[in-house]
Amino acid sequence: MADQGAGGDFTIRPIENAADRRAFVNLAWTLNKSDPHWVPPLKSEVHNLLNPRTNPWFEHAEARLFLAERHGKPIGRISAQVDQLVLQTMGEGTGQWGFLEAADEAVAAGLLARVEDFLRERRMTRSLGPFSLSIWDEPGLLIQGHDHSPTVMMGHNSPAYEAWVEASGYKGVKDLFTYDLDIRRDMPPLVQRIVVNGERSGRIHIRKVDKSRFDEEAALILNILNDAWSDNWGFIPLTEAEIAYAGKKLKPIVYEDLIRVAEVDGEPVAFMMALPDLNELTRDLDGRLFPFGWAKLLWRLRNPKVHTIRVPLMGVVKRLQSSRLASQLALMMVEYNRREAIGRYTAERGEIGWILDDNEGMKSIAETIHSKINRVYRIYEKPL
Repeated sequence: MADQGAGGDFTIRPIENAADRRAFVNLAWTLNKSDPHWVPPLKSEVHNLLNPRTNPWFEHAEARLFLAERHGKPIGRISAQVDQLVLQTMGEGTGQWGFLEAADEAVAAGLLARVEDFLRERRMTRSLGPFSLSIWDEPGLLIQGHDHSPTVMMGHNSPAYEAWVEASGYKGVKDLFTYDLDIRRDMPPLVQRIVVNGERSGRIHIRKVDKSRFDEEAALILNILNDAWSDNWGFIPLTEAEIAYAGKKLKPIVYEDLIRVAEVDGEPVAFMMALPDLNELTRDLDGRLFPFGWAKLLWRLRNPKVHTIRVPLMGVVKRLQSSRLASQLALMMVEYNRREAIGRYTAERGEIGWILDDNEGMKSIAETIHSKINRVYRIYEKPL
């Protein structure tokens, strides 16, 4: 059933079929085509994310997708979701939303109101977002950094959305930062000394991952991640099915020399994953892998040359956090990946994040290597 929009000139309805889902996905192209910094995602990836048959997130969550239409033409979209793991970890009554795109403020307000109705129907008491679909996908609304393109796996939205969301009664609850640095410069002298001391230690070994044992290595890394991030705000543990799903998605785009595992006395206790900025390799594909995009992407992935390397994930087991050893391991992995990024991938820039605004340990590491905040994403909440 469709709801009448503000002013009566548009309607909002849940999507019902494959054609609706295509309209939901394609709307991002319509509304963002004039933004020079928006990077088209791969449509197949977005469809797989939204499909309960391919995304194991749906094993513990439900999502409803809504389209706003004016005279039969899509002008807005949003998702509403209730995740059982979110309810367990973030509190009963926590519903979420994401995938917001809107042609104007009235449409945005109508979409958010429709989400709130959906969540109230399911006895939710607060609306939290955006999460598209989860904190492991694209969390947060971009509020700072619209003047440059996002790196791989980071979102980008119109600067108008911040005011529109806040006008609907939403307040910021958490900020996520990304940090930018010129990796062509040597690390500060203090960092260099810490790295050298670690290399002299007989206890520490920093190794590359072994892609021939990909499933085993992926499980090792993601299990460290589950432990390392377990006390972080908004943390939702990855299920075994999600770990396998993430590994399958990442396998074609990970490179052994950009993923490090830190061992202490032979025990894996930390990792760092860096990725070439795939947005640079896919931007001209306009979201399409077929008929020729797939071949182009495969060729580019064989030996990617990029301007930017992004560090999306990093973790140290909880028992070592806040220790000098944890910082030393992190800085060693940063330096090793920096060298590889310059040497093999011709990169000039690094981006670290996202990092929670209250994660003092990671913020300290980012500042120690003289990186600066370049993008801020905000998560909002509203009582229902």
